[in-house]
Amino acid sequence: MANVGSGPVRRRNVELLLAEDVESLGKQGEIVTVKPGYARNFLLPHGLATVATDHNKKMVERHKKRLADIQQQKLQGLRKLADAVSKYSVTLEANANPEGHLYGSITAPDISKALKNAGFDIGTDQVRLEGPLKETGMYTVRIHMHADIETDVKVWVVPTASM
Repeated sequence: MANVGSGPVRRRNVELLLAEDVESLGKQGEIVTVKPGYARNFLLPHGLATVATDHNKKMVERHKKRLADIQQQKLQGLRKLADAVSKYSVTLEANANPEGHLYGSITAPDISKALKNAGFDIGTDQVRLEGPLKETGMYTVRIHMHADIETDVKVWVVPTASM
């Protein structure tokens, strides 16, 4: 005679679509498989997830595609900006002694400001200097625009013209 109904009830795991980032489970938009109790008692009541129906999966895929398209357009714009910046050179005047040593120094904010005045939206945090420029001359300064996009800009430090 078979043991019908006398064994433990085995419930299948539930497939959910995360509506929010859940630590140690996944990021928003990911489909995860969890135990039914975790889904029923925590994720669903707190609005952290929803049932992963075919419709929801299609909506998430559409949304991911739109985000990828937006990201591609942003990267394309950054590449154009990087190309334009690489063809530009910045000239900064500073007080210097006859040997070319500056009384002050040229720093990332100075270079960023000069680039912004020229119409390039480059923030101070994007200018990569190994240290302040303390002498007159020509420098090649790295501009970091994105993890995949960097360019160089020529920076001319010249002494202030005296009258």
